[in-house]
Amino acid sequence: MSAALREPAPAKLNVCLFLGPPRDRDGRHELVTVFQPLTLADRVSLEPAPLGATADELSCPGVPGPPAENLAARAVSAFRGRAGWDGPAIRLRIDKRIPVAAGMGGGSADAGAALRLAARAAGVEDEALLREVAATLGADVPGQLRPRRYLATGAGEELHALPDPPPYGVLVLPAETELSTAEVYRQADLMGLPRPQAELPERAAAVAAHGADLPDELVVNDLEPAARALCPAIDDALRAARDAGADRVMVCGSGPTVVGLFRRVEAARAAAVALAGRHPRPLVAEPWPARTAEAVR
Repeated sequence: MSAALREPAPAKLNVCLFLGPPRDRDGRHELVTVFQPLTLADRVSLEPAPLGATADELSCPGVPGPPAENLAARAVSAFRGRAGWDGPAIRLRIDKRIPVAAGMGGGSADAGAALRLAARAAGVEDEALLREVAATLGADVPGQLRPRRYLATGAGEELHALPDPPPYGVLVLPAETELSTAEVYRQADLMGLPRPQAELPERAAAVAAHGADLPDELVVNDLEPAARALCPAIDDALRAARDAGADRVMVCGSGPTVVGLFRRVEAARAAAVALAGRHPRPLVAEPWPARTAEAVR
């Protein structure tokens, strides 16, 4: 490897999220959700480390915390161990566009991109190995390894490919504060939000039947009340998106990001202009199509 390798890392929108009880074996909650990657994406690159370096390096401007705790750095380390790759030290760089700790899967997206890059650098084409490593990093990472629209069950690691949705616009309203995913799940448990386990197969079947375009009654995020309880500013963002004309409004994943879904992309762009005075500034995205996802293989 003599030049930098690059991969996009698209954000994830949970178009629906039905929350079940925690599992006995690992404490993760059972879910029925749809992962929809978006054109809002980080940029991840991998290149040789500087001459003389003996350890992998990470550069992620704007994101605090020790590099060793970054999920993308952990992905490269886990890949080295599992694949037995002892290639020269590398430098991983992440240029962030996805809001941090925002419920949009940015860390998982970066980890998925890092695994693709490490596999390319090592010349490894073992898809089963990559999925095995991804599963050890977190429930969201397998769905970000090969980004496309999925129905996800289990704790999010059981993936069933769905067809692309019709074009639509996504108004993204980031928050000034961050929310811990684990804290939101704990709050959901305290509020009694998880559904009975027996209800989840019916929800999964309904989602699978509609696939590309869910009706309003399935565009539900069971974590939303918990996120709103922990971050009251979410209510203002929900109102702003609704007042801007969004056809559907919801908290993204565990929050605190709010999204407004528009049937026309142009309407989402107009809403972003109308809300340009907000801080952080609004963003606009569209669904990341499966044909684009094939390009990251």
